[in-house]
Amino acid sequence: MNGRLPVIARYGDRLPLAPGAPVVSLGEGSTPLIPAPRISERLGIELFLKLESANPTGSFKDRGMTVAVSQAVADGACAVICASTGNTAASAAAYAARAGLVAVILQPAGAVALGKLMQARAVGGRLLEVRGSFDQALAAARELGRRGTYALVNSLNPDRIEGQKTAAFEIAEELGAPPEILSLPYGGGGNTVAYVKGFEEWGAGMPKIVSGQAAQRASTVASAIRIAEPVHQNEVETAVVRHGVEVVTVGDEAILAAWRELAESEGVFCEPSSAASVAALEASKPPRGARVVCVITGHGLKDPATVERSTPPPLVVDPDPDAIAEAVG
Repeated sequence: MNGRLPVIARYGDRLPLAPGAPVVSLGEGSTPLIPAPRISERLGIELFLKLESANPTGSFKDRGMTVAVSQAVADGACAVICASTGNTAASAAAYAARAGLVAVILQPAGAVALGKLMQARAVGGRLLEVRGSFDQALAAARELGRRGTYALVNSLNPDRIEGQKTAAFEIAEELGAPPEILSLPYGGGGNTVAYVKGFEEWGAGMPKIVSGQAAQRASTVASAIRIAEPVHQNEVETAVVRHGVEVVTVGDEAILAAWRELAESEGVFCEPSSAASVAALEASKPPRGARVVCVITGHGLKDPATVERSTPPPLVVDPDPDAIAEAVG
């Protein structure tokens, strides 16, 4: 049963919360690690997918948000704030609602996928569209956090990284050791930093980490990693030097091809940014037989517009068996 516990209950001894601190949880963590047999066969590797899309709000952000919002409550905060391209907004708004706090969400105008906007709105987040980029929205959120008006819950908050590192613990536990390679998307870089920290603390060896960024960071179809200036870039560069992290740049065509393959070959419907992990892995040319984990960071329902643009529409048929059989071909 221990493997089904939420993040703080499962790994509280490895997290910075004080004993007795209030815990704000939606049952996050303990997400599935599943084999991907068809992609494994094509690439000649043993590939597993870490389905962080199975977290309560549909993305990996929930791991860090449970810790950050719990600490905000312990510190007496009345509100949280974040800048977001979508997943952080959905998670912050949900965990704030769970805690009885106000969540203020700053989003770059026109840059957030519809599914994520609906999540944040549905749970009462106060959404403000900023006339500018994500980086400008984040600068404003950081300043309000410094003033003490709000608790900042972007990944610049170290409690977020602390929570996210627990995914590395789960992978190592389930496989019995860290994988040889771990591949994940690279937007702001916080998740890369978190996995490095998690495997460092686990102490059984560091996998080769492949961090996949979009070639056109500011305009990529993968909206969750549409971040021109990664706030954790310096930390990622340090990890490149210390641990051999490989930053791999992939184009939107490769990301969408991996997105389709995950859905059509493995039955895993993810948002396009998640598929950057598979696209980057393939571009890095993993050695044959390697044991690999790709992190699926967010659910496909967060970005229905990509499905609308990239897949054929339904066919309209008469309710006649012969007509249906003919249409199916």
